[in-house]
Amino acid sequence: MAVKLRLQRFGTHKRPYYRLVVADSRMKRDGRYLEIIGTYDPTTQPETVTINEERVMIWLAQGAQPTDTVKNLFTKQGIIAKFRQQNK
Repeated sequence: MAVKLRLQRFGTHKRPYYRLVVADSRMKRDGRYLEIIGTYDPTTQPETVTINEERVMIWLAQGAQPTDTVKNLFTKQGIIAKFRQQNK
């Protein structure tokens, strides 16, 4: 099973709100997921991002692949750098 860390869209038209979820790559964007690991709200100034770093590290260690957008969020939060440093 290929596991991805990706965004699940919520909110109304032109007012998006996202959950960061761990999901099987074969599932739909807003379909079934394994675990919620955070939230992302791009409509606020500045953008609001809450991430459970402990759970993210566990999933990355197990081989879960973040999507491009999620990887950018992790880089801004410093999670990718911590993960690489932890694996050295």
